[in-house]
Amino acid sequence: MKSKIVIFDDNTKLRKLIAGLINSYDEYEVIADFADCKNVVNDVIDYHPDVIIMDIDMPEINGIEAVGMIKEVLPQVQIIMHTVFEDDAKLFDCLCAGANGYILKKTSPEKLIEAINEVLIGGSPMSPSIARKVMDSFALNAKKTTVVKYDLSNREKEVLQLLVKGFSNKMIAAECKISIDTVKTHLKNIYTKLHVNCGKEAVAKALIDKIV
Repeated sequence: MKSKIVIFDDNTKLRKLIAGLINSYDEYEVIADFADCKNVVNDVIDYHPDVIIMDIDMPEINGIEAVGMIKEVLPQVQIIMHTVFEDDAKLFDCLCAGANGYILKKTSPEKLIEAINEVLIGGSPMSPSIARKVMDSFALNAKKTTVVKYDLSNREKEVLQLLVKGFSNKMIAAECKISIDTVKTHLKNIYTKLHVNCGKEAVAKALIDKIV
């Protein structure tokens, strides 16, 4: 069975070229492509893809916002950011939103195909310069040897532990028998206490510092 791919990119020519490239491989099929993310939630629910190729700079709703919206309704879908942006802020915002890979548009088309294959087997494909930024960030955190007391409550530790296991907000709420709003409040408090900005940073710190 072919893996189903959906593309979001406002550059029509590039979008069609990528679709043609992907469709030239027997194991993949582009089932839809869109120039914007205005109806992104309905689009992904309707087509239920295995992989999404997502641009960042798009009108109205950008790719970073779209990733978070998609992951709320289809957490298992694999999302590869395909962008010109190399700056740290957009990279980490994408990863925090739930992106599974980050490939620069200047890399060869074959790298995008390799990235699709990699996310489908559980990997996190990144262009070399992007991977280096991520590694440098983790290395910087790992060098911090000062023991810090984060003073997490038992419930916050429980929520963080589920976050480390890959649970979504809805799954955490169901497991802890609390509302999603309460989960969000706990996560906000956790981020503040750990001095991080998002779930992925919290998970990284929890693993590095052995918090849970």
